[in-house]
Amino acid sequence: MSERWQYKVQEIKPGMFGLKTEKVEAELQTLGQQGWELVDVVQAAPWQPMMLFMKRRT
Repeated sequence: MSERWQYKVQEIKPGMFGLKTEKVEAELQTLGQQGWELVDVVQAAPWQPMMLFMKRRT
């Protein structure tokens, strides 16, 4: 039987002074507790949102 996956893209917007490490870590902790696994991260520039690409088994 083949595995089935669910995918999610979570956007984290930077604040006035950029992206705080604590904010990213808190978001990852929350998503991890829900069963999501981080696959990739993309941030085009420091003032752009960070995109977290997640997956989990259904």
